[in-house]
Amino acid sequence: MPRYVQPHSEAASTEPHPPHHHEHTQTKAVLNRLSRAIGHLESVKRMVENGQDCADVLIQLAAVRSAVNSTGKIILKDHIEHCLVDAVEQGDKESIERLNRAIEQFIK
Repeated sequence: MPRYVQPHSEAASTEPHPPHHHEHTQTKAVLNRLSRAIGHLESVKRMVENGQDCADVLIQLAAVRSAVNSTGKIILKDHIEHCLVDAVEQGDKESIERLNRAIEQFIK
């Protein structure tokens, strides 16, 4: 089962998280959106390499950022509907705290 993996950062915990025991309903949608955002970002890179106008590059970067943020919102919604519900039902306070830290990082 695919799992969302948080990139390593100073704020990220270095301890492994327990595997999920349920299905994420939006995995395919997330992967499709990420693939499109990657393709879009690659085209922005080509714009820079080709010396395109800075304003056009900035507009396209804003579109990429928006696509990534929208994908994050889907992951967050899916996480709340599944992982968080399970955590609350099982009294797993660490999972709830991890979600709070992840939200703080996401909305920076």
